[in-house]
Amino acid sequence: MFRVLVLVLALIAYPLRVTAAPPDVDLELVRAVDTSGSMDMGEARVQRLGYLEALRHPDFINAVKGGYLGRIAIGYFEWAGRVNESSVVAWQVIEDAKDGEAFAAKLEARPIGTRHGTSISSAIRFGTKLIESNANFRVRRILDLSGDGHNNTGLPSAHARDDALARGIVINGLVILIRPSNSTGPLDQYYAECVIGGPGSFMIPVRKAEDFASAVRQKLLLEVSGLTPGWTPQPAAVTPPVDCLIGEKYPNLHEPVFPGNR
Repeated sequence: MFRVLVLVLALIAYPLRVTAAPPDVDLELVRAVDTSGSMDMGEARVQRLGYLEALRHPDFINAVKGGYLGRIAIGYFEWAGRVNESSVVAWQVIEDAKDGEAFAAKLEARPIGTRHGTSISSAIRFGTKLIESNANFRVRRILDLSGDGHNNTGLPSAHARDDALARGIVINGLVILIRPSNSTGPLDQYYAECVIGGPGSFMIPVRKAEDFASAVRQKLLLEVSGLTPGWTPQPAAVTPPVDCLIGEKYPNLHEPVFPGNR
């Protein structure tokens, strides 16, 4: 009994030293950006500028500061038929406007280009691995995936999606409908049924190039704040369930060749 009392007193006087932990964050967010061949260079530039503007907007920083801890961790990469690993902008903790500008500057320095193929599944798998390998402690984990076409190479998108959801990762979508093709059904319906998922998941459609920046900002604010839109985008007409393998059946449907594609 005496020895136990001595040990307790010793622990009170000299508490165990705890190894420093990585910074806690309210949200771990990865932006997975489509740069497939169905997107011309003009659209690719509009998309990049939209992300830059959102990261630098005061509303974004205010949303971050309004969180429980007041900081998030964010990462970025681009994908097409496979993930362009040289496009990865490594994890950064965002707490203030200086952090947001630093991350935006890294992204702005990346060259803009498009590549062949559309592998949503590769983007989801890479994003999942990126999130799983991040050392930050987090409450919420979101993979935010933009796209303007169906998965046409690699694993089926729904398979990769289901694996990510099983790991507690929410997938949201930014569906680019600037030049829509409804020959295989609405792309927003495809994303709703075959790509996004998890508690509170949502997607936002972009139908005009000039709306891209505001859509990205709105989506970023909702994700940082832990909210969802007050409305749910619906296809223009009631349609039967979408075939999640439609892109694999018609792999060249969304792959026109533009000058500058590679």
